[in-house]
Amino acid sequence: MSILTSPRGKVEVVHCRRTESQDIYCIKNLIRKFTQKLFGKLNIIYLLEKANLAITLCNDKEEIMAQATFLDYPNWNVAKQDNWVSVFQELDSDIPCTPLNTLFMHLFVAVNEYSVGCCKEIIRTVFKAVPELHFIFLIVPSYISLGSTLITVFDLVGNITSLTYDEDFAVHVCHRHNHYPQLHIRKARVEDHDDLMPIFMHHNTILKATYGDYFLAELIEAQDEENHAVVCEVEAVAVGFMSVCSRVNMQLLHECFDLGPFHGLCTPHPDDVLEPPQELSVPGSQDAELRSSSQDSQKIVEEPQEPVSPEARESENNQGKTAEEAAIEELSSIVQSGNTSEMEDLENLRQVSTEDDTNHCVSNMSSASISLPKEIKYFRPIYMGASSAFCIQLFCIDEKHEARSLDFMNFVFGLFPDVEYIRSHYNIEDFIYFSHHQREEHGHLYHFALNPIFRHYTRFFLKEILRLGYKSCLYYPIYPESRESKFQSSYAHSLTSALHYLVPVRPRRQIVYPLEKLGINAPSKAVSKAPLSYALNHTNRKLTLEPKITVNARIVVVGASNVGLSFLETLVFCSHLKFSNLTLISTHGLPGKKLLGTEQRKFLACDHCFNDKDHALMSLCSWVNVVVGRMTAIDRAAKHVVVSQEEIVLYDHLILCTGQQYQVPCPTGADISQLLTNREIPNSSKQRYTGKVPCNHFTLNDEEDCLKALTWIRNNSIITEGNVIVYGDTIDTYTTVEVLLNLGMKGSSIYLVQPPPISTITCINNYSVESAVEDALRAAGVTIYQEALLAQWNDGQNPDPIHSASFTTPTKPFKLPCSLFFSFCEKNVDYETFKAINDACLVYDGRLVIDMNFHTNDIAIRAAGSLTKFSNRYYSNEWSHSSFSSKEIGFQLAAAMLNLFDPTLEPVTEPPADLDRLIPMYKGAKIQGGILPGSYHYLHIAKPAIPTPLKVQMAQPDFGSEIVTGNAKDGTYFRIHINKYKMVETITCLSKEPFPTSNYIRLFGQHEQVLNNLCARYEDQLITDLYSYFTEPWCMALFHDRFIDLRKELRQILTSKEEEELPSMEQLARQIEDDEINLNEKPRKYLRRVFQETIYKTLVEKSILDYLHYNHYHLPMYAWPDII
Repeated sequence: MSILTSPRGKVEVVHCRRTESQDIYCIKNLIRKFTQKLFGKLNIIYLLEKANLAITLCNDKEEIMAQATFLDYPNWNVAKQDNWVSVFQELDSDIPCTPLNTLFMHLFVAVNEYSVGCCKEIIRTVFKAVPELHFIFLIVPSYISLGSTLITVFDLVGNITSLTYDEDFAVHVCHRHNHYPQLHIRKARVEDHDDLMPIFMHHNTILKATYGDYFLAELIEAQDEENHAVVCEVEAVAVGFMSVCSRVNMQLLHECFDLGPFHGLCTPHPDDVLEPPQELSVPGSQDAELRSSSQDSQKIVEEPQEPVSPEARESENNQGKTAEEAAIEELSSIVQSGNTSEMEDLENLRQVSTEDDTNHCVSNMSSASISLPKEIKYFRPIYMGASSAFCIQLFCIDEKHEARSLDFMNFVFGLFPDVEYIRSHYNIEDFIYFSHHQREEHGHLYHFALNPIFRHYTRFFLKEILRLGYKSCLYYPIYPESRESKFQSSYAHSLTSALHYLVPVRPRRQIVYPLEKLGINAPSKAVSKAPLSYALNHTNRKLTLEPKITVNARIVVVGASNVGLSFLETLVFCSHLKFSNLTLISTHGLPGKKLLGTEQRKFLACDHCFNDKDHALMSLCSWVNVVVGRMTAIDRAAKHVVVSQEEIVLYDHLILCTGQQYQVPCPTGADISQLLTNREIPNSSKQRYTGKVPCNHFTLNDEEDCLKALTWIRNNSIITEGNVIVYGDTIDTYTTVEVLLNLGMKGSSIYLVQPPPISTITCINNYSVESAVEDALRAAGVTIYQEALLAQWNDGQNPDPIHSASFTTPTKPFKLPCSLFFSFCEKNVDYETFKAINDACLVYDGRLVIDMNFHTNDIAIRAAGSLTKFSNRYYSNEWSHSSFSSKEIGFQLAAAMLNLFDPTLEPVTEPPADLDRLIPMYKGAKIQGGILPGSYHYLHIAKPAIPTPLKVQMAQPDFGSEIVTGNAKDGTYFRIHINKYKMVETITCLSKEPFPTSNYIRLFGQHEQVLNNLCARYEDQLITDLYSYFTEPWCMALFHDRFIDLRKELRQILTSKEEEELPSMEQLARQIEDDEINLNEKPRKYLRRVFQETIYKTLVEKSILDYLHYNHYHLPMYAWPDII
């Protein structure tokens, strides 16, 4: 009910209802000549019959005072019913009208005295009745004014022509927000309690009686990532409440409902089982299976059983539950058949199977008691993806506003965002300004199939998908192989022919958050949860008509080393280039197959360039042709590579990145019965083993080799019965021994044999760490031999398989039993690779010779990585690519080649004559890590340098300082080396507990003051545990992937001249350094004062606050002025 007051002061109580057929006579009586000029001559009966919505307004005497009719297409034939959207969007693109949110007024009549009030009341009722409605259009001839009534609710938009009338028509619009606006929805606060309790008490008092007077306040306070409470408010007063939870019993829903059309309310997953196994569809199999099951059950009933305890009975019931439920599922078709007796039998079966009878026996029905229809066995899909649903636990709203209940939903869905995951885990903002795209404008591409004839128009199809779907962005994920030889399920995502018209999106490096320590200040689960392993591809409106530069050059990379993978990654993620002919030749194809599962312990140490997740996030297999095999020859004249002595792969540019591998050691052949020592044996380190490799000898160079070794160990009872020799002095020997111990081998069955060192520098180069590891080896019972040379296998007899191994030492020789032999001697270039290079007449001097631009002596062949060395003309034999980060080497190699293909780059200028003899120096950290004996988690991060013993480094006058906390043997060791410039240069960690490696890598190269004045705090004895120190909330920004961008921005502010009368901060510092300024105070104090008194302080603070605000989803633990 509403009250209308006429201009003369008369009052009418009115209400709205749907128009009925008996209203037609009164409606006709309200039509005036002006009405016909506005709407034309209308057949009222016909109009009401075809109307989508017709509203009649009556007074308390049921006298009709006004009526309005609305349809979903415009009148006056200004546009066709099926094509009016584009016409009106052209008229005003700022009005996002669609068939879903728009109606057209085709008639309005009212009693003159109350016409304005009637019009507003009807409009308000329409918006209230149709929650999705946002716009009501009114179209009238352009030469006619709306009159005093309609002009109060409609605004002019523009003019439009008619399809049948030779005149223009004026288009007017009425907006929802002027009459019945959407409610303001926000997160609930405890102070909303007093506003909401009267609403709850009006409807129900049970909650208060059950949970107490303040149940609502407690519910609001208990909000977390899974539980949210929201309110709607009107004029700053809460008038509605909703509590939602993302913890949903999906198993129960799947059991009770067919959720197939909704994909089980779960996100698609490659391991989803959506179709029944083939055996379930075999005719007759169901009956046979059930007969067998029933007969077995009948036998169980007949057999006497001993009484059991309640605990045992509960365990027994739980174990039998799965079988019982499976049987009931098989009988579910009975329910569909409508046979009452069979349904009762089915229910009896449930009751009997769970009944607690006197003898505590489990009873089942006999097969004779049920007659089964011969139907296909019921199949229930299995959904492996995460839940994509939430449940509404509590909801209440004031009756005055209940028509706007749906206003809650958009806000609530936003509390569980999917798009936020993409934003936080992928560099999507390389392509879009995320804040300018609404949540509903992001689309997920599942399938795209196009006749090859029309492939040239792919980008236009994508553009139309965006236009017709009202989307601005499309995303297409590519999942990795979930298991060997099985790719992503085609029902989830099919391989799309549009892939080359999409751009791959780089994954973002994630912070490892100390969630327990952060508490409520931790980021949302959409951000902090473990990354889903898929590669993301993207397009948007801007990219649909942006042509890519196609590079057809045949680029062939030999070797799936980290250098080669980094090179390919850099090329693939050049979004404006499309490399259509990338080929990788590799012995085992692309890595990242998760052959060893998710086991933390690995046979080989890690350099943290790429891991299995990184390979999944890149999906190089989508862009690179992979040839499995070994390079056996290079034909430079014909420009092709021979693979495995059979296949030919043509190239325009050949990239050699094979690296170095562990080789089979060549025994010296010394007879230990003659008690020879190492000095009496000729040096055979350069000799190559040419005999048959024993079946139980393993050199581990990649995950495939490790899998073969692990399979051998498990298939030959090595863990319980064998003796294993680990030969070598690299860090891989320690990680391998730890894996063997973790598999269950006795330490007494493991022999660690270390050959004579070729350098004074050990593989760990830290006495504290080495001492802790050696103590752990001895505690485990592992026998260690040092300075031992391999003399013979099986006393010089047939070495296949190896049963014993003999060694010489500087003193006396020894012999060990052997079931398995691991060799980790010095790495070298594989012989087949060397032969292919040498036969191709490429300059080889111990390693493949290259210049500063990666060129070999063939301009079409480049090389990089540990396979190479710099030419002698640089006089830098102590430096090679082995001294630097493999990932950075690959990136720089790609950057050098992009100058050939990318027209957007500036032409490369030749370096001056005196600089072309300098080798390039790279700055990325060299990293190695792994799990060492004693279950020590080890990590070492250092700048590229010529290897030098740690003690020698520390003795240098410009060494700097070191910060050490904890003890290596206790597994709490953390060491940071700060150089003379106060920069972090080395980090070494040895811990019994896992630690966030990716976080610590970000500390490299930071100034100690950025680390919260690390040196000063350490000197003041405020830091006793660096592991704990780097989990404090203040340092999370240091680990953020965009912190480096903030540093660059701040440096740019300080180096730019912001005020004309003053030099920049950088110029001031240089003038002080050059004694150009006479100061009466200390330089640091002077610079600080200038910084604070000028505009620089404001600019720096604004930049930092903008950074924190923009990246709030990653860094919610920081406060800024708006929330304080």
